[in-house]
Amino acid sequence: MANRFVESEGSFDTTVRLWDSKSQSTKPIQILEDSKDSVSSLHVLGHEVVTGSVDGKMRLYDMRMGMMYADAIGREMTLLFFTIRRGKLNFLDPITSVQQTNDGNAVLVSTLDSVIRLIDKSNGQMLQSYKGHTNKNYRIRSCLGPGDSVVISGSEDGKIYAWELFTGNVLETLSAHNAKVASAVACNVIRNEFASAGVDGKATSPSPVDLLWLIAPGSVIVWGAPQ
Repeated sequence: MANRFVESEGSFDTTVRLWDSKSQSTKPIQILEDSKDSVSSLHVLGHEVVTGSVDGKMRLYDMRMGMMYADAIGREMTLLFFTIRRGKLNFLDPITSVQQTNDGNAVLVSTLDSVIRLIDKSNGQMLQSYKGHTNKNYRIRSCLGPGDSVVISGSEDGKIYAWELFTGNVLETLSAHNAKVASAVACNVIRNEFASAGVDGKATSPSPVDLLWLIAPGSVIVWGAPQ
């Protein structure tokens, strides 16, 4: 939420809707309609809303200034097609996840080209990239660890990957979901833990690593953060 009284939600109908949580009305107070495809991810920090879309663009909304800034992320590809007439269609890799850094200066963006990028909000330039995981077909979420020092992501090979933020070097590769898709990770900075969710339908005990693992029921695994 942009503040404690405004709720926000991205949608498959390409919009982002904002509601006044103090109001009895179910109608949104504002609808953002700039995306050309489904809004796959959304993150709010203070008065700013960052969205990621299947159209391959990250959009930053400054709610105080009433401004919107858009950046194309990832590869631009060309699809040739032949019907009655020959043509081509240019498109970007869909965005699967966005998260702002705590200082508000950068955004972590995951895309369907198996690359996670740290984007400078002031100029749209890539500060660092994170590779090694697989993300080509599913919406997989990534996140920042405590102090924004670590990047964590799931992968289509069922593993959890951790990178050092500034260097982009892989710190850990953790087997978590029986080689099935690890679709999401989330960080709890208060408890200094991460949680991962997968499509395996059950929790599994990973092989021993230099981390403390706590196994939760279902298909969510909670594990201690790197020290």
